[in-house]
Order: sequence, then structure tokens, then C-alpha cells
Amino acid sequence: MPLDVTVERVLPLPPETVAAYAMDWRHDTEWSRGVRSAALTREADTGGFGVGAEVTRTARFLGRRFDYVLRVAGYAPPRMLDLVSVAGPVPLRVTYTFEHTRTGTFARIRVRGGSDLRHLLAAPLISRQVRNALTAALHTLEARLTAP
Repeated sequence: MPLDVTVERVLPLPPETVAAYAMDWRHDTEWSRGVRSAALTREADTGGFGVGAEVTRTARFLGRRFDYVLRVAGYAPPRMLDLVSVAGPVPLRVTYTFEHTRTGTFARIRVRGGSDLRHLLAAPLISRQVRNALTAALHTLEARLTAP
């Protein structure tokens, strides 16, 4: 997979607070840049949100609309949420991790994907745009969670 982008930021809040908000698909449109809609379209085998659940997102990226479905492959709140695309324009894996630090939460988002020739050729541009979007998302996440 040629696309492999990781962004990190320390947020001045406990991991439980950050993860409760960031791992809840109902907040995707509020802090994830480009996500226009998100819906839980399949519950986990145990019900609700968890491993096996699927979230369908509509996003805008590089001026185009993308519809994709992400399946929860790993879920260990408040530490980790791992999502793998099962439908959409490109193979994609998105992993969110949250670790306790002395000053709050070390938040990390990693996106991997895009293994066909079109994406290989555009990988540098796409990587830069994904990094910018993820960096903005972490800034927005912090702003939302620390606003009075």
C-alpha cells in the first residue's frame, strides 16, 4: 500500500474523554475534515458499536465525493479503534490510538491504502492532502473538546 500517513498530537485531556468522542461515529462530521455524513449501517455481532460493526461515510476529498464503508476490525476503548474499508473507491485502513501522557492524551491517526496504479502515481499528492486533513482533524478535535 503506497499511502501510509500518520499524524500525532498531544491533547490536554484524559484518553477516556478523547476516545469517547473520537471513537463515536456520530461525531465524525464534527471533527473529521471532509466527512459529510456517517451512519452505523451494521451493528457488531454483540450489538451496537464494536468489532464487526460497519460505518458508512460520505466524504469530499480533492473535490470529489467518496462513499465508503468501514468495518471495525479492532476496538479497545479508550486506547484503539481500527477500521478497514469493505466498500469504496480504494482499499483503506484507518487506525486511531490514544495513550495516556503526563499532560493528557497522545493521539495518533494512521491511514493506509490505495494500492492500484492510479494511486501509485498520485501517492505524493494524496499523502500530502491526507496529512493536511488529518492534522486539521486533530486540531478540530482538540478545539471541540476544550471549548468552554
